[in-house]
Amino acid sequence: MLNIRKTRLMTKLAIYEKSKDGKKDIHRSKYYKTDYVRLQILRSIIAVTVGYLLVLLMLVIYQSEYLIEQAVNLDYKAIGTTVLVVYVVLLTVYIVGTIIGYSIQYDLSRGKLAKYFRMLKIMRKLYKEEAGEDKASEEEESNG
Repeated sequence: MLNIRKTRLMTKLAIYEKSKDGKKDIHRSKYYKTDYVRLQILRSIIAVTVGYLLVLLMLVIYQSEYLIEQAVNLDYKAIGTTVLVVYVVLLTVYIVGTIIGYSIQYDLSRGKLAKYFRMLKIMRKLYKEEAGEDKASEEEESNG
């Protein structure tokens, strides 16, 4: 006999598991919050560094004629300090943004997963109840 409640619950669980958000949430659940945020910070640091180096490379190529002409007269210490300060400020902004953004994302994900796990718990209870009814009907048949 079909159990309508169990079928609806299974459908909701399957839809969540197959959805893009569900897959990401389940993947995130494998990490502690601090580990997940640290991983994202590391990814952000790598991305910002690569992006910053590419922008610097493009800037150097664009200004190459001026740099070659003024190679002797340039204040390399001031240029290096400026490049480093801009990098540190940019990196700090991205790290703070990453911490805030991914912490919120992780917390929202945990909220969705809590609902998912509650549905799984209900599903487990339904299976136990169904197994209990089957045992009771088997005992009645053997006694009757």
